[in-house]
Amino acid sequence: MPIVIHTRFAFGVDGPTDVLLQFEAAALPEQTIISCETHLPPGQDFTRVPADDDIGKRVWLSAEGHCEVEYRAKIEIKRQLADLSSLQSLPAHQLPGEAIHYLLDSRYCHADRFQPFAQSEFGHLEGGAQIAAMRDWIHDNFSYTLGASGPDTGAVESFVTRQGVCRDYAHVLVALARACAIPARYVSCYSPGVSPPDFHAVAEVFLADPEIEGGGTWQIVDATGMADPAETVKIGVGRDAADVSFMTTFGASDFKSSSVEVRKE
Repeated sequence: MPIVIHTRFAFGVDGPTDVLLQFEAAALPEQTIISCETHLPPGQDFTRVPADDDIGKRVWLSAEGHCEVEYRAKIEIKRQLADLSSLQSLPAHQLPGEAIHYLLDSRYCHADRFQPFAQSEFGHLEGGAQIAAMRDWIHDNFSYTLGASGPDTGAVESFVTRQGVCRDYAHVLVALARACAIPARYVSCYSPGVSPPDFHAVAEVFLADPEIEGGGTWQIVDATGMADPAETVKIGVGRDAADVSFMTTFGASDFKSSSVEVRKE
């Protein structure tokens, strides 16, 4: 069942300003782009560059004045889905190079601060069962509260207040997983189950592949409970939200509006 996406947002800049955008669905073996159409501000230079882990593209836009962006796409998803609790973790020395930096602290996810709590609360579990317990703990103990956090809020602050939005839920899950030596990354995405409709964020953890001996697999985990991995469209991945913001401006800007519509066809 294809996922249909329609995204629009507008912003303004007073003078020539470089803007880095990441809002288009990534073309991946697990998700096929059936159709897509992107409208960028006319008369302004842009170029696409590879994003982190070569998942998706970023758009460099030389912006000036009022800018409107519109994106439509239809995506077919066919990803590996597994019972999270049944998956084993991989020993650290068997991790591939591309997974190792997702064990380390990042701007919003200071895993070292979570190690005492993670060991106390989840240390009796291993692998996917440990991740499932973290997901359920966040879901049960956090309040999804619009406006409770801002662009500078990190996992530690979210853990203390026990409230936030998808960004904060994902940061805490990423930090807890890393605190237990399981690689975890932040994923920006679209999902038809998100309420209110918006760009969404989930975590992805690296565990043993149940189909390949000695292999690993990235599995989507959403502590908000809103996104079904079978219906989640990846935009990009990174260490935390700083790596995959849908818009980063290198100069003053005025964000005016946005709308995101995601549905199953």
